[in-house]
Amino acid sequence: MLTYNVRGENIEVTEAIRSYVEKRISKLNKFFGGSVTATAHVNLKVYSDKTAKVEVTIPLSFLTLRAEETSPDLYASIDLVTDKLERQVRKFKTKINRKSREKGFGQIDIDATAPAEPKPAEDDDNLTVVRTKRVSLKPMDSQEAILQMDMLGHNFFIFEDADTNGTSIVYKRRDGRYGLIETDE
Repeated sequence: MLTYNVRGENIEVTEAIRSYVEKRISKLNKFFGGSVTATAHVNLKVYSDKTAKVEVTIPLSFLTLRAEETSPDLYASIDLVTDKLERQVRKFKTKINRKSREKGFGQIDIDATAPAEPKPAEDDDNLTVVRTKRVSLKPMDSQEAILQMDMLGHNFFIFEDADTNGTSIVYKRRDGRYGLIETDE
């Protein structure tokens, strides 16, 4: 079951807007069954040029779903971001179930709880640490790590390699392909 944290910037979050957000995002529950306990962080922003941006982050124990959309209509942005999140979940479940069938595990049912935070803003001019983030590394292979990295929209991802039990990093190269850094342990 998803709970909702809806915040507005330059907009008052009315009960109508809140209920529309909850109605649309609650459609993601069908992908998880009743086993998910997570908070959907929803940021609604309205800019001076009359465009509306909707950002949604749903941190789960095995995956962080994140999407954002900007359009002239707030409700259209909510619809677009929900569609984007549905595609992410479908892609993730398809890939995980395909892997499990290849390895002989059958169908995997996704179970989740929420620990992560949204990603920080970048500041290239200053070399001081402005935020420290603790992560618990999940055992997975490099292909699952690349999928997770792509869904988050990041250019690198740290994970525990399920085969070696070591810490590894996948990253996106300038040529569009992927690299893997493995640690000596």
